[in-house]
Amino acid sequence: MLIADDDAVTRSGLRTLLGLQSGIAVTGEAADGVEAVEQARLLRPDVVLMDVRMPRLNGIEATRQLLAAVDDPPKIVVITTFENDGYVTAALSAGASGFVLKRLPVPQIAEAARVVAAGEAILFPAALRRMVAARPLDSAEALPTAALTGREEEVLRLMATGRSNPEIALALTVSQETVKTHVGNVLTKLGAQNRTHAVVIAYESGLVVPGSVG
Repeated sequence: MLIADDDAVTRSGLRTLLGLQSGIAVTGEAADGVEAVEQARLLRPDVVLMDVRMPRLNGIEATRQLLAAVDDPPKIVVITTFENDGYVTAALSAGASGFVLKRLPVPQIAEAARVVAAGEAILFPAALRRMVAARPLDSAEALPTAALTGREEEVLRLMATGRSNPEIALALTVSQETVKTHVGNVLTKLGAQNRTHAVVIAYESGLVVPGSVG
C-alpha cells in the first residue's frame, strides 16, 4: 500500500497503525498528488490510499493520471476528512474503487483496502444514498433496459447492502463461483464500471430504495 497525504502526521499515523493490520504492508508515502503518481509508478503497490486535498495535484486528478499512465494500475481508495458528495462522484468518475472517511477506525480503512485489492469496490453508505438522491437518472436509462434475470436482481440487491461475494453466496445458498458469474453479468448488462457503480444504478432505477439497506 502507498499512502498519499499532505499531512506528515497523518501519513505517519496511518502507516504505523495500518502496518499493524493483518495483510497490510505499507511500502511508501507521498506528500502530494504528483509524488503519489511517481511513487505508485515506481513502487507498484496493490492499493493507493489517496487523500483528496493535496498540493500541486489533488487526489482526484492524481487518481485519473495514475490509472491512465500505468499498465495494471493499483486500486485507489480515496480518503478524506470531508463528507462531500462532489468528492464521491469525482472519485468514482476518476476511476477510484473506493471512498472512505479518515474518521473511520483503522481496521475499517484496512478492510476497505483488502476489499478493493480483491477486485471489489467500497463506499460508505450515507454518501451513496445522498449522492443518488442528488443526481437521479431516468430509470429508463438504467436497470429496466438491462434485462437482468431474477437471480441477477437478487444479487444486485444484496450487493447494495454491501455484502461480499462469500456473504451473497451464503444468503442465496449457491457457490462463490456462481455469485462471481452473476456479478460479472450484472456489471456487463448495466454497463457498470464496478460494484459501486452498479449499486448507484440500482438506487437510481428504484430497485433499491435509499435507507432500505444497511
